[in-house]
Amino acid sequence: MDRQQASSLAAAYAADNEPSAVPSGSANTDPSVAAATPPTAPAGEPQPTQASVSRRALLGTGLAGAACAVLTSRNPAASEFAETVTDAPVEYIIVGSGAGGGPLACNLALAGYKVMLFEAGGANDAEDIAAVPFFSGFTTEDDRISWDYYVRHYADTAQQQRSSQYLPDKDGIWYPRVGSLGGCTVHSFMVDIYPSESDWDGIARLTGDPSWSAENMRGHFQQLERCRYVTRSPLNPSRHGFNGWQPTEMSDHTVYADDPQIPPILRAAAREARDSRFSLSKLLAGALDPNDWRLRHDRDGIYDIPLLTSNGRRYGPRQFIQETAARLPEKLIVMTHRLVTRVLFEGDRAVGVEYLRGSHLYRADPNAKGVATPSTRKSVRASREVILAAGSFNTPQLLKLSGIGPRDELDNFGIRTIVDLPGVGRNLQDRYEIGVVTEFNEPFTFAAACRPGQQVDPCFSQWLNGSGPYTGYGDVAGILHTSPTQRRDGRPNADLLISVALTRFKGYYPGYSVKDLAAPDAHNKLTWLILKAHTRNRAGTVTLRSRDPRDTPVINFHYFEEGTDQEGNDLNSLVDAIQFSRRINARLTGISSGDNWPGPDVRTRAQIAQWVRDEAWGHHASCSCRMGAADDPKAVVDSRFRVRGTRGLRIVDASVFPRIPGYFILMPIYMISQKAAGEIIRDARAADRYASSAEVAGAL
Repeated sequence: MDRQQASSLAAAYAADNEPSAVPSGSANTDPSVAAATPPTAPAGEPQPTQASVSRRALLGTGLAGAACAVLTSRNPAASEFAETVTDAPVEYIIVGSGAGGGPLACNLALAGYKVMLFEAGGANDAEDIAAVPFFSGFTTEDDRISWDYYVRHYADTAQQQRSSQYLPDKDGIWYPRVGSLGGCTVHSFMVDIYPSESDWDGIARLTGDPSWSAENMRGHFQQLERCRYVTRSPLNPSRHGFNGWQPTEMSDHTVYADDPQIPPILRAAAREARDSRFSLSKLLAGALDPNDWRLRHDRDGIYDIPLLTSNGRRYGPRQFIQETAARLPEKLIVMTHRLVTRVLFEGDRAVGVEYLRGSHLYRADPNAKGVATPSTRKSVRASREVILAAGSFNTPQLLKLSGIGPRDELDNFGIRTIVDLPGVGRNLQDRYEIGVVTEFNEPFTFAAACRPGQQVDPCFSQWLNGSGPYTGYGDVAGILHTSPTQRRDGRPNADLLISVALTRFKGYYPGYSVKDLAAPDAHNKLTWLILKAHTRNRAGTVTLRSRDPRDTPVINFHYFEEGTDQEGNDLNSLVDAIQFSRRINARLTGISSGDNWPGPDVRTRAQIAQWVRDEAWGHHASCSCRMGAADDPKAVVDSRFRVRGTRGLRIVDASVFPRIPGYFILMPIYMISQKAAGEIIRDARAADRYASSAEVAGAL
């Protein structure tokens, strides 16, 4: 069943559609002030209600029925930002409302500055399904919010075509993104794994800026976190934060306690990992914390996986933006359905942006076909700075369309070069992921009582109270592990995160949430979901397809031998991880028949390596506008996020990392967003003090 087939099946369930509000506001004069509807729950503690999840989205029998309904949802968002006209000057323009731009906009507004936040999508799309962690996979395929990129892993077409995920009609592999308020935080799996110390210390050494040290960056983590799974103590030895905007908590692990297959699986994993600290009772209590500061030098072992949720409900930049805009509507102006087309310059100073107004304008949007380009482009100016936070694909595209990038590429498209920056769109990186799908003798029982979409669903009722299977997504635990390849190379950090996922997951392709995650034959499957962290490859590229801002760029990651890891360390570490997972399976022969993906025909290291070349994927694109020292010709930004060769222009998103950090990307982006807010506020206050002193001096 692909997405088109899912669409036709869901038609039978359309009768129960709920009414949706039409986006308000039709003013022809911009800028517009967006006034959000105040949240019904206290800020920072949203409480889900029965009405908050659409019966249309969950209607059907079983998970497959729910997925079918989700994949075909087309209704407008239930709550768009109302618009009124304002003549007040805007101080900061931020392009992109995701993990970097969303929190930054809120923090600047809370500090008293007037911010205009641009988002190409809507304000609250797909919240009915996105709120529920258990349905995260379906959210990635919800056409109300999805932006579909098709990327190449290889320039070598013969190698590229070996992938089961390859789509010939797209000449690429599906890479799901989000076009809606909150960006990709709306469809992410909300994993909160703190990055390694070396990620931050490496930036400090590279740039010569000690404010990037691991010790200092932990402070930014503490500022933004509101930890709900560790008891606060006066000394706080774990160095968690308890007063920030981003709640973190553990899903309800008691749902696994009665499954007889779970204890032997986890004990086998602990024995193979040689984890002397492992305790099944602690894990089921959510007490094995991978983010404890005291473990930073020895993290190998089995842990619970903290999530970016509040009372079991997804919480991220979207909610932070909505609450801040409701509280400070004259400070945070949210411009949804606005596709920024370029940054405006006066000389080398960024002074504003040009944009198109309308829905479904960007052609990554599956609903963009047939949508006409608006006849006029609008513009708005910022008195202080323009900040790009459009992500590792769109930020380099927008820079190039604005005349910032490699001169030869800009010349090819007839774009006047403002600053020749050869590093824009280079250095693209991602983690490698691969799944070892293992078959067990009996179905897993943690979600056996769930009846998604039916009038009586015990799991839904539990979720409304912040408990039950829907507070997570069937990920029992995570194994942080240092591969033998990593150890031989003398690197200090665990380079593998292996999630224990109770479903079948073979990678992203259109329809995967129905054909794999929610398939009837997936209930007895466990995927050792391998993530290779601290990857070596830095050869990916983001180049223009055309000078039309509605077009997607051309993206190629140049995996493995095509890239810069000529020694093959990334590939060898992934082979190590598959062999490690199989050794765990070998301890479970009484309850499991072993893996069927890759399966028994893939046995030798050479065979496994070729299978990894064919089937690995990634989902954490980073580093395409990297940070660097002043004498680095390929650096795009300095250590304070300022774009080289320009004034009044910064980048605050995943594209600025010189090397892809840690394990999951959201928390590192949140941390640099927090850091950037401090840098920008300090610069603004210094400028104001200078202007004030100059005014006094002039008066004298």
